Parts: sequence; structure tokens; C-alpha cells
Amino acid sequence: MSGIVLSASVRQNLLSLQSTADLLATTQNRLSTGKKVNTALDNPTNYFTAQGLDNRANDISNLLDGIGNGVQVLQAANTGLTSLQKLVDTAKSIANQVLQAPAGYSPKSTVTSAVALTGNSANLVDGTIIKAGDVLTIASTGGGTATSITFGASESLDQLNVALAANNLSASLDSANKLVITTTNDAASSTIGVVAYPGAGTGTLTFGAVAAPVADAASQIIRANLVSQYNNVITQITTTAQDSSFNGINLLNGDDLKLTFNETGKSTLIIKGVTFNAAGLGLAPLVAGTDFLDSASAKATMAKITSASDALRTQASTLGSNLSIVQIRQDFSKNLINVLQTGSANLTLADTNEEAANSQALATRQSIAVSALALANQAQASVLQLLR
Repeated sequence: MSGIVLSASVRQNLLSLQSTADLLATTQNRLSTGKKVNTALDNPTNYFTAQGLDNRANDISNLLDGIGNGVQVLQAANTGLTSLQKLVDTAKSIANQVLQAPAGYSPKSTVTSAVALTGNSANLVDGTIIKAGDVLTIASTGGGTATSITFGASESLDQLNVALAANNLSASLDSANKLVITTTNDAASSTIGVVAYPGAGTGTLTFGAVAAPVADAASQIIRANLVSQYNNVITQITTTAQDSSFNGINLLNGDDLKLTFNETGKSTLIIKGVTFNAAGLGLAPLVAGTDFLDSASAKATMAKITSASDALRTQASTLGSNLSIVQIRQDFSKNLINVLQTGSANLTLADTNEEAANSQALATRQSIAVSALALANQAQASVLQLLR
């Protein structure tokens, strides 16, 4: 108010009191908010720098939810792989039971020499019925290698069996000393291929008609049951792979997983999925009366199962590696958020101990300023006494 005249001392004390009140208000604001920089007016550089750090921390924090979901997708796939491996092991156990089951055919396919040999198991070549230079040929049997054996001056039964093994055949001498050739268990369901004995060494050995294998009813029932058990496992392999999803993503059913690790979207990881249903693992349902008829069929199935098991183990290793990478990046993001938030806090947070001490000092200063203002007013009061 322009009409009021204050003395120099009063004006000086009033200005000091006003300054103290402003400082005290600032200190109390810092104590109430916990920050020394609340707006850009307080410290533009610190305010906007801290805001940038907080924004980045918030962006990375939002990405952590996606990374966490990615970890769970990988965990779900790993759980599925563990179950699939157990199912594949079960299928392998069933195939092994086929190998241990009684032969599916009894008798198996055989062909017997028309006459008894005069030789023995130590040397079949007797110089009359079997002579050196004679050739025995047998067409492929049960997928084996066609046989062509040229007898030497001496040929034992063991040597003959070694030559026949590749064609799924074995030889023996019966009680009448006739040469009997029989299919092995691997080719029990097969009929011996065409047998020829040209007798190039002029031997007189001949063979009767090839006898076809005769199915063993009891054994075939056992094998049919094993086929049914195997097919049940195959069905479960497919459904287990289809159920190994999390949040709509299934790495075992052909889906891919893309994870973003930073706020710019430039740091990413794409995890390729696989199709690990029964067909994807190279396994298929078997047919009773066609499969598991003999050891060869069981071994062929076991080879496919082994390949499937190898694929599962390889994928488990890949998933484990990717899971490790994702978890490392997840921990890194959490630590980085902490660093960013700490940096922002260092720029904006107030030292409450210091501000509390300032508040006490300013309160004391304010009291002193009020007292000083009262003393300055006493001179004017003395003049007023004189005028009375």
C-alpha cells in the first residue's frame, strides 16, 4: 500500500521474514513429497533427465510381463517334452515285449533237402551229395540279402549259417541228417525265397518244396494286444503335444514364440516351434495282423522310436538353452529397471534429514525475525507516546 510508510529497519525485517517464510514453505513441500525436484521450474535439467529415466524404466517394466509369459511358454513346452519322452519310452517297452514274446509262427517257413547228407556239421561237403564248387542260391527272404553260396572243399554248418544270416535264414541237420533251412525270428512271417542248387560241382543235393509259415494263434493274440497298447500310447503322444500350450502358444504344435527385451523393439528372440505329435515324430499307429508279426517288424518300429527319442532330447536341449537365455534377460531387465529408478531418484529425491534440519533452522530464524520486527516497531511506538 503506497500510503503506508515503513522505516528502513522495519522494511528490512519484513523482507527477511518473507524470505524465511518462502524457504520454509519450500522445505515443507520437499518433506511432504519426498522430492527436491517436483516440477521443471525446480531444476529443468534434473526434472527432464529423471523423467526420461522413469519412462524407460516403465517401458522395460511393461515388457517384463511378456518375458514372464515367455518363460511360462517354455516351461509348458519343457513339461510336454518330459511327458512325451516317457510315452516314447513306454512305446519302446511295448516293442521290446514283442521281441520277448513267443514266435508268432510255429512252425516257421522251412525247406528240407530231399536226401540225407553223408557229411556232418563239421564238414557238409561229402564229395557226392555236396561237392566243392556247388552253388546254393536263395532269393531274398523277409527283406534280407539274396544268398549265393559256393561250397569249398570244406564247409561247416557254422560257416553256412554265417552266410545265411544276412538273408534271415539259418540251417541245421535234422535227426535224419537232412539239411533244413528255416527263417529266423526276424522274418518269422516270411516265406523262404526260391531255392536253387545248380550243382556246378555235379553234387546231387536237391530240396523239397518250401513250406509256408503257420501262424501261432496264441502268440498272435498276444501280439495283437501289444499293437493295441502301442496305438493307445501313440494317441497319447499326439494329445500331449497338443495340450502343451500356455496362453495360446504351443511350441510343440508348430507355434513360434517372439520375445522383445528392450523398449525400442530391436532386441528380440524368436524361438521356433516344432510339431511333435505322433506323425511329427515319425510314429504311426500299427495294424493288428500286419505289424508286430515277427521280430523284424518290432525292430523296425523300435528304430523309429529311437529316432523319435533322439529328436525329443535334441529339442529339450534347445529349449533348455533358450530358457536360460530368457531368464538371464529377465534378470537383466529387472536389474536395469532398478538402476534407472535409482538414477532418477538421485536426481529428484530430497534428503529428508537435511530438509528436516533446514525446517528447524528456518522456524528458529522465523521466530527471530518476528522478534526483530517487533523491536523495530518499538521506536515508532515511542514517538506515539510522545504525541499523546
